[in-house]
Amino acid sequence: MDNINTEVHNAFEVIQNGGIILYPTDTVWGIGCDATNVEAVKKIYALKQREETKSMIVLMNGEKMMYNVFKDIPETAWQIMDLSEKPTTLILDRPRNVATNIIAEDQTLGVRIVKEPFCFKLMERMKRPLVSTSANITGMFTPKSFKEISPEIIKGVDYVVNLQHEKICDKPSTIIKLSLDNQVKIIRK
Repeated sequence: MDNINTEVHNAFEVIQNGGIILYPTDTVWGIGCDATNVEAVKKIYALKQREETKSMIVLMNGEKMMYNVFKDIPETAWQIMDLSEKPTTLILDRPRNVATNIIAEDQTLGVRIVKEPFCFKLMERMKRPLVSTSANITGMFTPKSFKEISPEIIKGVDYVVNLQHEKICDKPSTIIKLSLDNQVKIIRK
């Protein structure tokens, strides 16, 4: 647990200063930053060589953070999260209080509540959501382990979280789009 606390502290310092990190999530290795920092989000788009019109997922650590970003959350969203057996990302309508450049053109944002200790504690310290996008250049394969991450990505971040370098992460989250009028669309199983 000490190592997690040290890494949370180190990552927090970098994120507070507008930096971007490479870190293990509950699914795959991700590149992240403060989800409210437009300039930090721009750094991730540049590193991934990704168009800013493609939104990114945001991680949250609980209900309070969810309600800070979404005024209206359909009851179905809570039911899906409660019943999901694997990590599930929900795309919800009309986010607020986040960087405008992570919101999709249709005014939606993909979010996932995580309980994984590092991410949870980091967001607890940040008191803000955390951007999470796969640790690859856009169009390239998603790395399943730390050793598959390209040197370009590793050199392009401001901090590499020193946890679970041996962990195999090969299960991206399920993605479900859920509109305020309760229309449900499965994007990725």
